[in-house]
Amino acid sequence: LKEKTEDLKRERQLAEDLLHQMLPKSVAKQLRKCQKVEAENYDEVTIFFSDIVGFTSIAASCTPLQVVEMLNNLYVCFDARIESYDVYKVETIGDAYMVVSGLPERNGSRHADEIAKMSLELVAAVHQVVIPHTATGRLELRAGIHTGPCVAGVVGSKMPRYCLFGDTVNTASRMESTSLPQKIHISSATYEALLADDAYEMELRGEIEVKGKGKMKTYWLLGNKNYSVQN
Repeated sequence: LKEKTEDLKRERQLAEDLLHQMLPKSVAKQLRKCQKVEAENYDEVTIFFSDIVGFTSIAASCTPLQVVEMLNNLYVCFDARIESYDVYKVETIGDAYMVVSGLPERNGSRHADEIAKMSLELVAAVHQVVIPHTATGRLELRAGIHTGPCVAGVVGSKMPRYCLFGDTVNTASRMESTSLPQKIHISSATYEALLADDAYEMELRGEIEVKGKGKMKTYWLLGNKNYSVQN
């Protein structure tokens, strides 16, 4: 009986660990208790999006197995690195990688700083991943960040997902899509949030046309004066 109890505990722990990789712990706890997870409003969070430069053409020249292996190598590399920061990985969609700070656990005004440091490390780390059919070709990343309010909640009953909603999500995605290879494109809101630390090297990009938003004044995040990224 004791052995069976220990086996059951181990299996339960494995199931919980897997659930916590798919949903925030606070959300998973409510779902296990068959409670309804209420959507929650967050006054300010910082959202990061990235995707692989030229992914469509890279995928077209690889076998399906090579594409999966390449993405797995990239995401294992990223997942290991984001553990060092107060961030939550929301999801991956194809070659897109989405991370947020400031939810589900609020962290005051630290969310922009956490995402900025993380993004600098990820952009440096992407060069470690080789393009499968080339001997020396390395992946390049395009990244975007925006700071603002959003709503988060669980949607769906089969394979429920923790999703973010609001204009902040859309704008962060636009920052990424209008970025350049190996560049971190940030909005004015994120720029203002990072100014408080006086630790970041940032450069004005100027006004650009953003779909659905019109003209926006944006910046490049270049580095952190007190933070060395080891590639």
